[in-house]
Amino acid sequence: MHPGLQQDLEQFPQILERTRQIAENFLAGLKQRPVCPPLERQQLQPGDEQLAQSGTGALAALDDFWRHYEAGISASAGPRYFGFVTGGATPAAVAADWLVSVIDQNSQLSHDTIAAAIELATIEQLKSLLGLPETHSGSFVSGATMANFAGLAIGRQWLGQQRGIDVAQQGLAALGEIQVLAANPHASSIKALSMLGIGRHALKTIASLPHSEAIDTQALERHLAASAGVPTLVLASAGTVNTVTFDDLPRLLALRERYPFWLHVDAAFGGVAACSPRYAPLLAGWQQADSITVDAHKWLNVPYDSAIQFTRHLALQMQVFQNHSAYLEAPTLRPDNYLHLTPENSRRFRALPLWLALKAYGRDGMRDIVERNVRLARLLGAELAASDDFRLLAPVNLNVVCFALNQTAGDAAAARDRFIARLDAHGVVRCTPTLYNGQPGIRAALVNWMTEEEDIRQTLASLHHCLPEQI
Repeated sequence: MHPGLQQDLEQFPQILERTRQIAENFLAGLKQRPVCPPLERQQLQPGDEQLAQSGTGALAALDDFWRHYEAGISASAGPRYFGFVTGGATPAAVAADWLVSVIDQNSQLSHDTIAAAIELATIEQLKSLLGLPETHSGSFVSGATMANFAGLAIGRQWLGQQRGIDVAQQGLAALGEIQVLAANPHASSIKALSMLGIGRHALKTIASLPHSEAIDTQALERHLAASAGVPTLVLASAGTVNTVTFDDLPRLLALRERYPFWLHVDAAFGGVAACSPRYAPLLAGWQQADSITVDAHKWLNVPYDSAIQFTRHLALQMQVFQNHSAYLEAPTLRPDNYLHLTPENSRRFRALPLWLALKAYGRDGMRDIVERNVRLARLLGAELAASDDFRLLAPVNLNVVCFALNQTAGDAAAARDRFIARLDAHGVVRCTPTLYNGQPGIRAALVNWMTEEEDIRQTLASLHHCLPEQI
């Protein structure tokens, strides 16, 4: 064995202890850490782009990393990171994620690990939490992008099946033209169209309802009637990123009866609202969707690299993702045979953090996170609406606040960008720019399990502190 590897094998307990110390110190200072470190601290040290001939060993490498780069790490796991709809990681999820790396299981149905059984149980518990029926199967993928990819890939196969074509075998050319209809699809779905060979140009944007991001179902019906016979995927939003608007799923289901299409529901973070009886009605009808995306590293607060794709078309899913090899078990139709159900052959045991979090906090704990975040988002929205310096661009429908500077003259986008730069430099709260109804806006998305009312007070203080003298 290489001497460096031998040394680290012998020092494994010390390496783990040093990692624990770093993690403990990081978490202790998380609420004080800047949510956006200075750009100069986000740069590599000279020479760190190069591979060294001789290694330093794990302890020295770990200390070198933390000494040089700790100041470049943001508090994105903390309670005032309202940027990219990113949850933190609950203590149970962190503990599980550490174990995932230590035990290093490939979570396939390989009959040499319990990983696949735990993943299946996690999916079943999540369906129970969110009110999804037994008819849906599910599997973990790396994020909402791959969950949307998987759902649309199965939808592509369904479109072929309706016309006697096996797209997985014959290719997309055998099916021909596909149209994809949506009002405000997430960019990850559009990326999926590119990866699937359907193409971005297949997307036909349907009008939204007035003063809303929800799809105008009458406009959709007119388009469906005019394009009858064209293989169609409809992308529904269950929580848009700007305003958390939900498409009218019951109406879409009624249209599906008249104009058969594949209904995919992107519920990356909005779907988790179903764990609250107060907000579950927003998702009425999603139980009948053909495919669904839910992102675990958003409102479920597990570490990155975790989302779930659901579908009620398991056999079609296996047709798309089955993997044939002499040394592997042949495809069999069962909901835990993940080798034949997901894009990846090798899969990190990403179900364990959610499994442990559900066990640790249960139905009530998850509901608390959702309802507290919504209450605090509405508090933030009410305070901004009452201010002379800001205005809401849209009602606070759930957990995202979409607002703007109360500027009446000049370049609104440039003023917004300067304001966000000051906000980032202040380091108290992280918001992101957006565009809503043609107006430059700012988004604050609340999904972190630690966010409390004190964080809203600090957020408001920072927002006002970063205003220019004259707006």
